[in-house]
Amino acid sequence: MTMAIKERMNHSNLDYSDTQPLVRDEEYPEDFDDASNIENHRHSVSKSQMTESIVIGSLNIIDSKFESLDYETCENSLEINEQTSKGYKLVVKKSLARWFIFLAIGVLTAFVGIFIDISIEELSNLKYSIIKRYMDDCSANSCLYIPFFIWTGINVITVIIGSLLVTYVEPIALGSGIPQVKCYLNGVKMPRIVRIKTLIVKTIGVISSVVGGLAGGKEGPMIHSGAVVAAGISQGKSTTLKRDFGVFSYFREDHEKRDFVSGGAAAGVAAAFGAPVGGVLFSLEEGASFWNQSLTWRIFFASIVSTFTLNIVLSAYHGHPGELTYSGLLNFGKFDSLNYELFELVLFVLMGAIGGLLGSLFNYCNYKLTVFRMRYIRAKWMKVTEAVTVAAFSASIAMLMIYYLDECNPLGQDPTKYPLQMYCADGEYNTISALWMQVPEASVRSLFHDPEGSQNMQTLFLFVLVYYLLSIWTYGLSVSAGLFIPCLLTGAAWGRLFGIGLETLFPDAAWVTPGKYALVGAAAHLGGVVRMTISLTVIMIEATGNISFGLPLMVTLITAKWVGDFFNEGLYDIHIQLSGVPLLAWEPPPLSSNVRAHAFMSYPVYTLKPIETVGHIVDLLKNTTFNGFPVTDTEHKIEPKNGNAVRGQSFGRLRGLILRSQLIVLLQNLSMFEGDVLSSDLTPHLFRNEYPRYPTIEEVHVPAEKSGCRIDLRPFMSQSPYTVSLVASLPRIFRLFRALGLRHLIVVNDYNEVVGMVTRKDLARYRVWKHRGHMGVEELRVLEKVQC
Repeated sequence: MTMAIKERMNHSNLDYSDTQPLVRDEEYPEDFDDASNIENHRHSVSKSQMTESIVIGSLNIIDSKFESLDYETCENSLEINEQTSKGYKLVVKKSLARWFIFLAIGVLTAFVGIFIDISIEELSNLKYSIIKRYMDDCSANSCLYIPFFIWTGINVITVIIGSLLVTYVEPIALGSGIPQVKCYLNGVKMPRIVRIKTLIVKTIGVISSVVGGLAGGKEGPMIHSGAVVAAGISQGKSTTLKRDFGVFSYFREDHEKRDFVSGGAAAGVAAAFGAPVGGVLFSLEEGASFWNQSLTWRIFFASIVSTFTLNIVLSAYHGHPGELTYSGLLNFGKFDSLNYELFELVLFVLMGAIGGLLGSLFNYCNYKLTVFRMRYIRAKWMKVTEAVTVAAFSASIAMLMIYYLDECNPLGQDPTKYPLQMYCADGEYNTISALWMQVPEASVRSLFHDPEGSQNMQTLFLFVLVYYLLSIWTYGLSVSAGLFIPCLLTGAAWGRLFGIGLETLFPDAAWVTPGKYALVGAAAHLGGVVRMTISLTVIMIEATGNISFGLPLMVTLITAKWVGDFFNEGLYDIHIQLSGVPLLAWEPPPLSSNVRAHAFMSYPVYTLKPIETVGHIVDLLKNTTFNGFPVTDTEHKIEPKNGNAVRGQSFGRLRGLILRSQLIVLLQNLSMFEGDVLSSDLTPHLFRNEYPRYPTIEEVHVPAEKSGCRIDLRPFMSQSPYTVSLVASLPRIFRLFRALGLRHLIVVNDYNEVVGMVTRKDLARYRVWKHRGHMGVEELRVLEKVQC
């Protein structure tokens, strides 16, 4: 196998004194002829790990603090007995409950979006009406410093509220939440991602960010909000509120919760863009690692319900009850014509290439800025200060552009509710103010539908430059805000600029409509940043309501992705890599079929006997951090501090697998045991009631007199865990692990004896990189601690 490891994004040139005592990426030998060479090199690398360090912000690490979710169903005696005793009644009950939960997910996700939308609209109307009143008065009385301070003050006050909540109360609510949801659906346990407190902070934070004038939107965070709603409803309890409603307890498992979170994310997309099919495809393309036909129907049902509920309520709120004219939070408006000529596909490809170039530059600049933040903006007060600074700068740059760009147009079909006269004549308004004196969603719509052509080329060029840089600076702030709308607005602006240029070159051409090119530019720019193709194409089609324009959008987005991927990865993937999350790709590394399990498996393996003493279980849990323990017929005690195992050593014949969480629950309920006899009161509900926040072993009190007691683990362990042979190839193990959503994969020899364990980090350690036409595989470093 050939592994060409390349220093990416000039890591080796980042010589900062602010480093961690970790491991930095190094150049590997060009050729690995067999697994033994890989193993020999890994041992040579491990000897130098104690003395090397890695610069904060590197992309070649995996943080060991991230654990995997247990997507595999535990088939132990308790579960089998429960299913057998309740029979088909339980199957029908769970099926009906799933449909009801997906219905509730759609409705509640829609109401979260409704609350956010109405709050933003009312507060924004109040904000811009005040600013307009003072601007109109002071432009004639030479007191423009008053509206400037009012604008800046409103931005600062609203942003500081959201930033304080995100920074001090729930940091996981930062940004859009899409990278975190993507990791969760991939099988990574993201702490606090689906808690109700996260939803509250996210909701308030999004409102404050948009009203505060930041270059962010509310559509992206709707995906995270839908995921939180789905996770909360499906469990029938709230650990944050410490309330258990006693329903849906049979869904308190990771693999069940995963399916509901997939539906919640899709419902969030549907509510944000009025795109139920796009929501389903988003969950499929960007998130879920597991899919089946029945799940598709349920997720589509939740998306339809979410779209329909939001449409009914918002249409009634805006005075159009029954008309259903507000299908999503982002309303592109009605396009009179989106016709195109065949030769225009060449222009769309060109725009896709521009979007890919601008998107890759966006990602690179934001990556550098994020690394700077990780190194130097660490204190919480500094994060809040940066957010406030950006809010004040946003108001300042808007005020300066309105003041100095005195381009005027007649009042008429104004693209904003609050046109400013400034130094224009009576009956005219300042055109650049139309892009700043409203929320970004409305600005996107005005660029799509501006029949009078109120913006000229110079104004649009300056706005694109300013808003592009402002978007880069804003994404990653300690606030809740999405990326979709800033990208759509920037792309719509340069797309309309592109269309105006064509209109100048071909003044009599009927096929040149700037609004059409604004739509293509918006799609190209967003696609160049996030690298979505199928789902984004369908989302844009559903948002415009014109399926005939699907081909241009698809061509544009594919081109944007190909061009952007030539230089770097999507922004979400870059931020995931910066966090050190062990994300599994869709496909295994190429040319790796000759890498066998014994080359990358973890060992030694700490095992338990079928009947084990309480004292030994407690000692094992306290001295190791592993979450799964094979149960073998013989026990091999390895000292965790100085493990004396060698590769290929047998640790006993496999009998089953038991999880740390199961052992914790057993130790909590020792009163139900009499010697080795299990009380009949012990049921699967005891394990479900503790889900998902199992206590740590330090929080469990085990009486000293119980240390010598023995527990029969056989009723609780999975009696037939998945195993692979010692000579199984890396691609085969990867596909098995990825498709089944495994957390542990036991490696056995020819005698069914345990010799190793494959976990997510063992597989995620091998990552494919692509850069400027080159391709290779790099081996990441698994780090015990990463300071961010």
